[in-house]
Amino acid sequence: MQLTIRAVGEGVGVVSHLLAKNPHNVYERSLKGHLVRLFFSRFAESEVEATVFVAPDSLELVKNQGNQYDITHYINDREFAVSSIFLSLIRNALGTALNGQPKEEYMDWVGHRFDLEFFLGPVASGLSDQQIQDLFEPLGFEVGIVTPEIQYTFALKSKSTARFITLKGNTTLQKALRQIFVLIPVMDNYKHYYVDEKEIEKLERYGEGWLDEHPQKSFILKQALRFKNVYELVEKPEKETREKDEKKVRLNDLRYEKIVDTVRAMDHKESVVDLGSGEGKLSVRLGFVSGVKEILAVEPSEEATLRALERFNQAEGKVGFMKPTQLWGSLFYYDERLKGKDIIILCEVIEHIDEERLPKAIETILNEYRPKNLLVTTPNKEYNAIYEMDTEFRHGDHRFEWTRAEFESWCRDRNNSEDYELLFDGIGEEHEQLGFPTQMCIFKRKEV
Repeated sequence: MQLTIRAVGEGVGVVSHLLAKNPHNVYERSLKGHLVRLFFSRFAESEVEATVFVAPDSLELVKNQGNQYDITHYINDREFAVSSIFLSLIRNALGTALNGQPKEEYMDWVGHRFDLEFFLGPVASGLSDQQIQDLFEPLGFEVGIVTPEIQYTFALKSKSTARFITLKGNTTLQKALRQIFVLIPVMDNYKHYYVDEKEIEKLERYGEGWLDEHPQKSFILKQALRFKNVYELVEKPEKETREKDEKKVRLNDLRYEKIVDTVRAMDHKESVVDLGSGEGKLSVRLGFVSGVKEILAVEPSEEATLRALERFNQAEGKVGFMKPTQLWGSLFYYDERLKGKDIIILCEVIEHIDEERLPKAIETILNEYRPKNLLVTTPNKEYNAIYEMDTEFRHGDHRFEWTRAEFESWCRDRNNSEDYELLFDGIGEEHEQLGFPTQMCIFKRKEV
């Protein structure tokens, strides 16, 4: 994943000072195991080109596995695509330019307009080419979008939405970078970190002087801030929003609460596997369930695993908390340690997997791991009619979303040996015709 900055014309050599980087040296830093580099590929009187890129620590993602390149599992093209993760890693490298704080003798150049060209990618986005153009063209950029014909066999999904984007415009370096830092998460349709009021402050700072006049402002705010309660803090009067938010609970929290309550009510719950545990939000809640003696938090993403560890460490020592054990793993690698557990949970995981690859993974769980219970949750496609969606799916990384009938049919097909009793339920606010926003199936083994 990379971002290249090219400037042409008189005086462009000053760009190196605006970036606070020596054009004759390579800037290199290691951040959480990921290598961040910035270098100048061209530095001449009338042309400057600098590239910042991140080399993910992919070995950490596949350590102890036989095939270190087969990581086409469920949530991992984010590690290799230009995304909010990428921005968090390069923010320090571009901090001087973003903040407009070079050495005093170059301060006058912060507001200077250059003929700039930016090349960034790969971008994995659920937005159409036209929607991406609608984000950048009102800012004065000429937008070029290229979808590579090659297939990414190890990092990006087989039916990739990855594209490479070129932006050309006459603008200041600071403003252009700030616009890119706001709009990449909008395209990415994903935020890997918690969104709170600090995100509003950053958005206001980076959006100063251009966002208020952007014709897509509402869409940008909705996508960038992600959670509706935070989005409304910008869009609606503060008092009105706070009163509304006090009565509102996010669907994510409802989902976790429902799963925890379901686990709590089960007869067999000593050993629980959170398969695809992400940042550990569900696992940490399971740690407080009485009767649970083992929690295995299984996750392939190093970034998410580190954040989960922070969450577990913060909860450690609290009354009644049982700290989860973290395991690197994927649905597509058999793991002897997951056999014979009381409960395996797939919370919002299956929709991140190519549909044709999914049956084999589930059959491994049901026929090889043979848990006493398997809990599966996934979005209800029918409920999407309630949302004002500009994309086909709720999340840019979803490979599919199913109706209630499709989900029930799929679950019954997986239970072809009839070893399990199937119990269907819903999560969230129910609509009379469209059902619940999240659907859930419990596979309960009959012999237990």
